Amino acid sequence: MRLSLIQMNSKVGDIEHNIDHAGDLIDQAAQNNPDLIVLPEFWSTGYFPLSIDYSLYDLAAKENGLAMTRVKEKAIEHDINIVSTIYERAGPGVFYNSAMIVNPQGDIILKYRKVHVPARRGLEKLFYRRGSKYPVAEVNGWRMGIVLCYDSLFPEPTRIMALKGAELIVIPFGASTTEHSIWDQLMVARAFENGCYVAPCNAIGNHSMPDGSPFNLGGKSLIANPYGAIIAQGGTDDEEIVTGDLDLQEVEDVRRKYFMFRDRRPDTYDILSLPSEDVT
Repeated sequence: MRLSLIQMNSKVGDIEHNIDHAGDLIDQAAQNNPDLIVLPEFWSTGYFPLSIDYSLYDLAAKENGLAMTRVKEKAIEHDINIVSTIYERAGPGVFYNSAMIVNPQGDIILKYRKVHVPARRGLEKLFYRRGSKYPVAEVNGWRMGIVLCYDSLFPEPTRIMALKGAELIVIPFGASTTEHSIWDQLMVARAFENGCYVAPCNAIGNHSMPDGSPFNLGGKSLIANPYGAIIAQGGTDDEEIVTGDLDLQEVEDVRRKYFMFRDRRPDTYDILSLPSEDVT
C-alpha cells in the first residue's frame, strides 16, 4: 500500500476555504498514486475549541454535508481511499468528532468517533460527546483502524484494534504541538507494541489562546513500520505531503519474531476495566 498524509494548515472557522484548499492538496497527493490519503483532524474547521464560545457548535456538519461531499467526490475522481475527520452533527444537540474512511466509490466504509476527549489547553469536552467503539475495516487487502489525536496517549485503543486484526492504524491529529514532546517515541512504541504500521497525520499552523499565549501546531506527520522504525516524516513548519510504501509482509514477519499477542495475559488485566474509584 502507498500511503500519503496531508499535513495541512486550516483557517479556524473558514470552512469553504479549508474545503477548497484540502481539495487542491488531495489533487497534489494523488499525483503520487497513493492507495490511501489521510487528512488531519479538524481539517475543515481549523482547531476551534480554544475558548468557551457555544456559537462554535455552528461549525458542525452532517456526514452528507459540504466537507464530506467534497471528500467523496475526490475519492471517486482519483479512485482512492480517503480518511477524513469532521466535527459531526449527528442530530439536534448531538455532536461527535468523527473520522471516516471513504472508498473509491465514494462510500463511507468505517466511522470512528473519538473515545478519549481532552480538556487541557483545548476545550474539546465542551463541544462533543465521546464515542465508544473501535471499528476495523478492510482497505485494499489491509485491515485498518483509526484513532484520533489524544486517543493515542492511551495504549488500549490501538491494542484493541490490533487484536481485531488491524495491520495499519492511522491517527489524524489536529492540535499537537510536538515541540518538547515524545511524539516520535510514542508513535513508534504504538507501532512496535502492536506489530503494525502506525501513521499519525498532524496539522500545522499558529493559533492563540484566549490569554494571547501561542498555541502552535507542530506537524511531524510520520509513518512508522511494525519494527518501530520511521520510514517517512514531515517537518514542523510547512504544509507537505508525507508518502511512504507499506509492506504487509512486514506485519507478518514482526509478529513471528515478537510474540506480544501470544504471550498476553488478559486473565491478569481485570483492573483495567474497573472504575477508577474501585482500583486499590
